[in-house]
Amino acid sequence: MARIVAIAGIALVIGILIGIGTVSLQRSAESPVARAIKEPEAASIPPSVEAPGQRTILHIASSVPTSALQIGTMATKTADKLSAISDGSLELKLHEPNSLAPNEELFDKLAGGEIDAVWASTNFFAERDSVFWLFSTVPFGPPAGEFLAWLAYGGGQELMDANFARFEIKPVVCTVLPPESGGWFRHEITSPADFKGLRMRFMGIGARVVARLGAEPVTLNGGDTFYALQSGAIDAAEFSLPAIDLRVGLDQVAKHYYFPGWHQQSSLITLLFSQKVWDRLSEAQRQQISSVCGDNIRESLAEGEALQVKALQEIRARGVTVHTWPPAVLGALEKAWKDVVREEKAANPEFRKVWESYDGFRRSYTEWRDLGYLP
Repeated sequence: MARIVAIAGIALVIGILIGIGTVSLQRSAESPVARAIKEPEAASIPPSVEAPGQRTILHIASSVPTSALQIGTMATKTADKLSAISDGSLELKLHEPNSLAPNEELFDKLAGGEIDAVWASTNFFAERDSVFWLFSTVPFGPPAGEFLAWLAYGGGQELMDANFARFEIKPVVCTVLPPESGGWFRHEITSPADFKGLRMRFMGIGARVVARLGAEPVTLNGGDTFYALQSGAIDAAEFSLPAIDLRVGLDQVAKHYYFPGWHQQSSLITLLFSQKVWDRLSEAQRQQISSVCGDNIRESLAEGEALQVKALQEIRARGVTVHTWPPAVLGALEKAWKDVVREEKAANPEFRKVWESYDGFRRSYTEWRDLGYLP
């Protein structure tokens, strides 16, 4: 009898050990993502950023519809690429404009850590500080290669980081767009005098430039621009890239299309993080975000250049006359821009500091541009 009890005891111990070993093997075979789904979140960590080794979900407020060609679609590509490169452990959940918060409240909510991140051009927040214009697009500014060179190797990124750090925000440039058009006009522009009294949809700092030539800038959202031109409520409209303009149908209501887009020779789209959220990410996650955004720059540049070719062909086929600006008009616009710069330098020390870095780099770059590239 004692022998039977002993054997039973040994069997029970062996069974327990085997059971423990099986559970251990099963848990070790599970991926961190699987464990994160099964295990509760740590109480001390906000839902948007979880503990190391678990799935991290960041909620991104997009300032533009994610269906918008390049400006929005690159946000979706960012989310897809990050999910792939992190094997699903880093997820961006995109939210359409005004869904997480009204667009006009995004900056304050981002600065306060109420929103994880925002997808936008930094000029979207230029009413808060005019220096943000210089990290998005600059009238009579450089093409993409020169702009990126200043950011990466001319001190631009450090200045960008420092200016957003004042508001507890970390910027990561994530997309670069090619030049926009100079605008759609119901009537031909032959001289600077033609801007006098012209009611023109114009957004941003470029509006101050055309106003100096006597135009009346009108602020309109994208959806209202078509109808305003159609009804004659406005005489002209600065809008976007040819491929985007074509989708909006502006060729149906204005037949004079001008180039170059002096106000937007290249445009940066930035993923802006709450500094609190950025600090809680691991170094690997930060590198994944930086790598994906770097790849976006490559893709958006290549895609953006290719898309405009077919778009311009289609626009011409629809009976639109494509113009280049008369030299006198471009000269007058550039002079007006320099006046605006002088005003901003005098009014905003941060603008002046960044402008001096930006302008200094451009001046030093001139020799290489003139020697290295065909005119």
